[in-house]
Amino acid sequence: MPRPLVATFTPVACILVAFGVITSCNREPGKMEWQPPPAPATAPAPLGREPCADRDPLRQPFFGDLHVHTGYSVDAWVQGTLATPDDAYRFAAGEPIAVPPFDDTGHSRHEARIDRPLDFAAVTDHAEWLAEKALCTTPDSPVYGTRSCRIFRGEASSLFTPLLGLEGLAARMAGPAGFLDRSREVCGAGAHRCRDALLTVWGDTRAAAERWYDRSSACRFTTFHAWEYSRAPASTKIHRNVILRNEIAPELPFSWIDTPTAPELWRKLRELCIDNASACDAISIPHNSNLSNGQMFAVGYRELPLAEQRAQASLRAGIEPLVEMMQVKGESECRNGMVGVAGGPDELCDFEKLRDLPGQPLEDCGEGTGSGALDGRGCVSRLDYVRYALLEGLRESERIGVNPYAFGFVGSTDTHLATPGAVAEGAFLGKFASTPESRLRVEDRQGPEIWRNPGGLAGLWAEDNSRDSLFDAMRRREAFATSGPRIAPRFFGAWGLPADLCERGDLVSIGYERGVPMGGQLPARPEGAGAPAFSVSVLRDPGLGRRPGGLLQRVQVVKGWVGDDGLFHQHIYEVAGDPDNGANVDLGTCEPRGPGARHLCGVWRDPDFDPARRAVYYARAIENPSCRWSTLQCLGLPAQQRPKGCSDPRVPRTIQERAWTSPIWFEPEPSRRAGVEE
Repeated sequence: MPRPLVATFTPVACILVAFGVITSCNREPGKMEWQPPPAPATAPAPLGREPCADRDPLRQPFFGDLHVHTGYSVDAWVQGTLATPDDAYRFAAGEPIAVPPFDDTGHSRHEARIDRPLDFAAVTDHAEWLAEKALCTTPDSPVYGTRSCRIFRGEASSLFTPLLGLEGLAARMAGPAGFLDRSREVCGAGAHRCRDALLTVWGDTRAAAERWYDRSSACRFTTFHAWEYSRAPASTKIHRNVILRNEIAPELPFSWIDTPTAPELWRKLRELCIDNASACDAISIPHNSNLSNGQMFAVGYRELPLAEQRAQASLRAGIEPLVEMMQVKGESECRNGMVGVAGGPDELCDFEKLRDLPGQPLEDCGEGTGSGALDGRGCVSRLDYVRYALLEGLRESERIGVNPYAFGFVGSTDTHLATPGAVAEGAFLGKFASTPESRLRVEDRQGPEIWRNPGGLAGLWAEDNSRDSLFDAMRRREAFATSGPRIAPRFFGAWGLPADLCERGDLVSIGYERGVPMGGQLPARPEGAGAPAFSVSVLRDPGLGRRPGGLLQRVQVVKGWVGDDGLFHQHIYEVAGDPDNGANVDLGTCEPRGPGARHLCGVWRDPDFDPARRAVYYARAIENPSCRWSTLQCLGLPAQQRPKGCSDPRVPRTIQERAWTSPIWFEPEPSRRAGVEE
């Protein structure tokens, strides 16, 4: 007999927490039960594959998207997306797919095609309500004609809709979500119908990943089994994408409905995947910390005994080696003027900030947290940004001896059109499909797409384009994020590097031999060594055919540390290139003007090094200015048809695309650092 989907059901009140309608939910969380992992003697092994013909022991850059939604996600389907996981992988591999709007027969006159195929991708549909959505949108489903499903499809309305002022997805979910439990009308007694449907949908998603994984020696395209864990209490985004190493997967994806907190998610991944004697392995990648009101990286275990604090910090560090730096809902690197941050403004922090308008200052959370960011409400915290989360990690390492925030960086799109890697500025269709006119509106701060961007890409340095090699790169954090272009940065740290390393042909081999790459911790400081040295080498996006990528303007190293004053200190060092090179762009034609570089390289030694203080370093590569997507699309419309967003001074006309390497950490010798409190 199949096990029940939940032991305690999820009332509408708890569904509404996710959409910010109410702020609390007094209930014992529902618990999903899984079949126990197979015994070691019967545990399946990953399927075999041919060795990749193109393999480099010094590693190559591979580009992909680890945050992709299809019509299987409830919000994507409600907005008109019908594409399947197969369609998403088809798009990533270079084939065209249909995009909304669709007619009543499911046909569309609109196609989308990526400018060049990705190396890897993962479909990460929301685990929440996969079953209910499938049951309510499949015509031969036994519950297709129920009132609950008609409400979800927008053919009827719930009594809660006017009572609670529900709109959009929240109004639709008032049907299949039920009231005191999962809708018995949809899920059946004991929710067996929903459990069976979830097994089917999860199976379909996994089957698509297997169909598109190139197991031949060509290794053209790699797919990952994955899902999104989408907890958003009171419109505060605390979402994560779970990425699996191979096809050995949990029986069902874990959603916030049955796994209500992040620590529970980490424990389940540990118990039911990583430590279950099978070949299952998984990581969790937080995204959109910029919309978390300080909650994504808030330290929530300080009231526990010290041993339990260390255990939870270690668990998080092991499960979450990466965070998402850039996606359609903005950049999460840094923000100027935050309470508790010293070191002066960083001009390049003012980049694609979803919650930034001149004349509308946002409240600083200070040492607390807030809620409501998804609706443009609530305070902003320094811990909404990964630079300062890294420094919080240094502080925790000093306090308890464990760094819970020792993470690297990736970018992705968060597309809800099943278009992974669709980051070309001029071809931006919106998070959900929209017309150019609607994308360029500015009337509603949060609604229009004009405040969004096409998103970014994940870069991985790996020996070859296979699941194991790419997943190992994620685990060791040899990863980088870009704002869209395929910029390829390398970053090494060591206690001694030749000053002429950039002129030599062995930069990479010397970097691995004498030090650590991005994502690593500097080895113990040798006796008599001075400050650490770092080499940064960046190649521009080569572009496609006659359309070259942007030229590079400069490369910087960002250093962070916690001072004796308890403040988070930051300093930006110019390493290569010229921030004053005079490059700009013709806003009438979007033609770039001025000098730039195809390759930038520098060897830099920290002039302010303190051997007794923890520090973290990462590199940031910046392109010359180019036209933002909104400018490109405004120029594509007749002047008399251009919406207000085309002339609104609040909307940036240009951008400087960029890439961020994962950090390198310095840890003092035990004799030099402060003792850990007991």
